[in-house]
This record gives sequence, structure tokens and C-alpha cells, in this order.
Amino acid sequence: MMIAVDFDGTIVEHRYPSIGKQRYFAFETLKALQKDGHQLILWTYRDGKLLDEAVEYCRKNGVEFYAVNCSFPGEILEPGQSRKVDADLFIDDRIVFGFPGWGEIYQAINPDSSSLGYIDYRKQYEQKKRKGLPAIIKRFLGLDS
Repeated sequence: MMIAVDFDGTIVEHRYPSIGKQRYFAFETLKALQKDGHQLILWTYRDGKLLDEAVEYCRKNGVEFYAVNCSFPGEILEPGQSRKVDADLFIDDRIVFGFPGWGEIYQAINPDSSSLGYIDYRKQYEQKKRKGLPAIIKRFLGLDS
């Protein structure tokens, strides 16, 4: 499947034009999706130097995209041409009910939780014993009890 992924607010927290803090499990999920055979397109408002910084940030975190702000590698957009990409699925923080979290996204794409690429986010959370998570995230993960 071809999956377009937003950067600001989705892979990292919103701090545009700076690069925000990485969202929990963003890169683990993106790498798992690639391992499952999906092709990822970075689909972002960023361009020029800011886009280069985002691509390099992702590369340093182990994710290389199939294409960046285009439908396929080497696609050349004419000035004023839409950057709307041809993808089967779009992952973006600006959806109707808000960003659900990377665990929910992975499980929605791969509903068979016994699949090889499945990520057990609760187990990872408990192993890393993350401190300082907002109460809403702890409730969302079922860790507030």
C-alpha cells in the first residue's frame, strides 16, 4: 500500500518552522510499516531547506521515504502544480477527531495483531517506564490504574 505521511504534528510535535519533539512510537511504527512492505511518502507543507531538514531528521531516525512531496521518486512538479500525491492512505494529525496515536494507526492498517510486524505499545511503554506523560495519554493507553 502507498501511504502518505505528514511531518509536523504527525511524526513530530508542531513547532514549525523548527522540528518538534518526536511523537511516541512514530519511527518504530513507520519502520514496521516499511518492513510490512508498505511504501511511504513524506507529504508535508515544508519545502526547501526546511524540507531537507525534515528528510534528514527522518533518515537519522531510520526512515527513508519512497518519495517526498510527490507521488514517485523523480517526479518533477511545475511551478504552481499541486503537491497532492497519489496514495492509498494518508496519515495526518488534522483529521476530524484528531490524531489517534501511532499504535492505533498501525493496528488499523494491520488488524491481525499476531502479524510479524505487530508492535505491543503497552509493553514498550511499561519497559521504558516513561515518566511525565500527560494523564490523558496514560488513560488512553489504559495505564492510569
